[in-house]
Amino acid sequence: MKREATPQQAPVATGVINGTAYSVHGAGEPVVLVHGVGMEQAVWTRQLACLASEYQVIVYDLLGHGASQDPPEDARLAHYGQQLKMLLDHLEIESAAIVGQSMGALVTLEFALTYPERTRKIATVNAVFMRTPEQREAVLARARTLREVGVAATLDSTIERWFGNPVPAELQADADLVAGFMKRAHPAGYARSYQLFASADAAHAEGLARLAVPALFMTGEFDPNSSPAMSEAMARLAPNSSVEIIEGARHMMVLTSAERVNQALLAFLKKPHAVAATE
Repeated sequence: MKREATPQQAPVATGVINGTAYSVHGAGEPVVLVHGVGMEQAVWTRQLACLASEYQVIVYDLLGHGASQDPPEDARLAHYGQQLKMLLDHLEIESAAIVGQSMGALVTLEFALTYPERTRKIATVNAVFMRTPEQREAVLARARTLREVGVAATLDSTIERWFGNPVPAELQADADLVAGFMKRAHPAGYARSYQLFASADAAHAEGLARLAVPALFMTGEFDPNSSPAMSEAMARLAPNSSVEIIEGARHMMVLTSAERVNQALLAFLKKPHAVAATE
């Protein structure tokens, strides 16, 4: 089956501010989409085609990716949270719903816990949380390889992990798109970002209990490294949360299962939520 091209949603604004490349699409309540490690803002094309008809959707390149500047050598989640805050300040957006995929989910949680007054609700997509020792060693090994050898040494194994081996014919275009993003990522910035991604899966274990805003934890049924068990564990800790498991989906489901992801996001964004009480 040949996947049809997604209509492009023309941005209403685009630019680079404080070293961050961004674009704004549509109008309405603001929704920010935060991509994963090795990707760039264009990975959200299929969400833009859906969400920007009802919302003001902001996409941007994380530090070390796309046209944004590199993170510092001691990259921390706080740097990525500050990046998003400065972007919202520039756009004069008081608060927004934040949706983050993979590493973007870590950034989303960091932002929501650090700047709760700027956060309306959050959705994490394919989030990592409390890896097993075996999972942690595997991802740290990938971080070392990326740092010492470069993206070429990890590209094939990443595509296999995310799409299968061999890649199904109907997913080949998506796999090629993702490979292109990875090849364009900044060597130093990508390596620093991936090292952080590899070591930050427990960063919000204590903070989730004070996450006051409504939260959706969503992942794919067949995503072993951002597993349903991880999303369910996060939801048990967050007081105002729900879980969505996309049947049959894997890690890059914002591309491969876009329609079902979009339906879940729209339902969550539209649903009136009572904010959990805080002291």
